Amino acid sequence: MTIGILSVQGAFIEHEKMLDRLGVESIQIRNKADLSKPIHGMILPGGESTVMGKLLHDLDMMETIRQYIRNGLPVFGTRAGTILLAKNIVNSPAVHLGTMDIAVLRNAYGRQLGSFHAVSSFDGETQIPMTFIRAPYIENVGEGVKILSTVNGNIVAAQQDRQLVTSFHPELTGEMAVHQHFLNIVERSMKV
Repeated sequence: MTIGILSVQGAFIEHEKMLDRLGVESIQIRNKADLSKPIHGMILPGGESTVMGKLLHDLDMMETIRQYIRNGLPVFGTRAGTILLAKNIVNSPAVHLGTMDIAVLRNAYGRQLGSFHAVSSFDGETQIPMTFIRAPYIENVGEGVKILSTVNGNIVAAQQDRQLVTSFHPELTGEMAVHQHFLNIVERSMKV
């Protein structure tokens, strides 16, 4: 199994280290040529969603990634990655990949000073630590989207088919449950 990590901006190294800990090979996706390498899933890391969206357009990667996702490539978006995948950004006219039926609120918890830590259940099972930095939250979900976590009544993790999103940074806590959940999605997709 090989996971591509979008590496044009943001916290991609931390995801790479997490996958290393889980014994999974990863490659950095920096340009359109990298998208031709064989991958079984993709991570869209946290960072600045506006910058990442602009870079995906400038590097002519947006439509290719969108088609991969529509064709069933498992994808995991954290924070900015969540915003990139959302069909609706409540407080912005921009839509980037727009493949997941969720509406997100950018910077929902405020700027950098609004960063915080919480502990909540993930997928109705395990309690995990969550780090929120200039985090969005999911304001509402469409049919077929499963809510995996909430904090203070706000949706902070969800899944639609092979798309997984979190408003928090699981790669910063050392807790592997969310990444393992994504790898399980990838493994199931490889068996189809």
